[in-house]
Amino acid sequence: MGDYKAAYEILAADLAEQGVDVDAVKEALKRQHIETPSWGYANSGTRFKAFAWPGAATTTEQKLDDAAMVHKMTGIAPSVAVHIPWDRPDNDDYDGMLQYAEERGISIGAVNPNVFQDDEYKLGSLGNPDPAIQERALDHILECCTIMDKLHSDALSLWFADGTNYAGQDNLRARKRRFEGHLATVYDHLPANSRMLIEYKFFEPAFYSTDLPDWGTAYAWSLKLGPQAQVLVDLGHHAQGVNIEQIVTFLLDEGRLGGFHFNNRKYADDDLIVGSVNPYELFLIYNELTGAEVGDDEPAKSTALNVAYMLDQCHNIEGKMAAIIYSVLNCQEAYAKALCVPRAQLADAQAAGEVLDAHRILTDAYRVDVRPLLMQVREEMGVPVDPIAAYKASGYEEKIRKERGVADASGGFQ
Repeated sequence: MGDYKAAYEILAADLAEQGVDVDAVKEALKRQHIETPSWGYANSGTRFKAFAWPGAATTTEQKLDDAAMVHKMTGIAPSVAVHIPWDRPDNDDYDGMLQYAEERGISIGAVNPNVFQDDEYKLGSLGNPDPAIQERALDHILECCTIMDKLHSDALSLWFADGTNYAGQDNLRARKRRFEGHLATVYDHLPANSRMLIEYKFFEPAFYSTDLPDWGTAYAWSLKLGPQAQVLVDLGHHAQGVNIEQIVTFLLDEGRLGGFHFNNRKYADDDLIVGSVNPYELFLIYNELTGAEVGDDEPAKSTALNVAYMLDQCHNIEGKMAAIIYSVLNCQEAYAKALCVPRAQLADAQAAGEVLDAHRILTDAYRVDVRPLLMQVREEMGVPVDPIAAYKASGYEEKIRKERGVADASGGFQ
């Protein structure tokens, strides 16, 4: 952007005039934390094809190397989520895996069990009509609770592909009860001071019924399980037109919003780069989160300050590293715009019933060009002011392409 300093000074003065504490905005941006997914650094694809990308990671060490590079470029991606067994180390050396991550300046975030890929799970995992397969899935999830301790992880992220394709295929009430019983067992085995994040999805891969179809089901089960159970919102797991920011607000107010899987969708669970299709929706979600974060209402405030922000995307045709950096930056930009909302002005307009004034105050914040502000923040953090340009100039892409080549296998699509 050329001389961003002058643009930043003008923006800072404008925001201050509106009652926005610019220093507080900058400090919040420096504390931002976006967790990247290990599987995002590997080859991935659709059910039709996985396109190999030169340099894509094939080992957990390579994924951790890539995650460390993303953090070096952005300064706000200090942890990486892992998927078991995709990231199972040789000889189950989780101590070595943790040490490898820490030596690169990052930590291990959420642990994600895999109970959807093996042939045995064709009819489901915890909801499967076969008790032996239910037990196999349960044992794997309990193993992941043990792995959490070894990796110093405080989040167990649960997504299930369970459901049915045809009416009459299974007893829906029985499937519900199986899930509730097994999740209660998992809850009892959670490490101390950790959380169970329950993810939902309204359809796919099952097409008639889904055992965990919506946020209401995840919320109801979290209430039954206890305070360590919360809801995980994946932006691609809703029907068309669903007001995700309203769901976020409800869960915040109930103290049950645990985390996000950020991505974007046009039609269904497209797993596109977050903010690429509907950046305004991303801003509106961050607006609700930020409003709770800077407010005084409990439990919304403490819940907002403890949300796990994670990416969950499939970079099928666009490469891996730059796409993940860009995703982190999109979240950073949406958060910055939400922090620029003049909360006092907005509250006054809302209380007075000034519909258009309130709407304009919010949308004007969305239209703010926060790039000079973000460049200033990055400079103060000691990271590149233009992370994408810095990554391209770093030579890292050429290095991993040369060293790793093109892999046949892929993280999750082996």
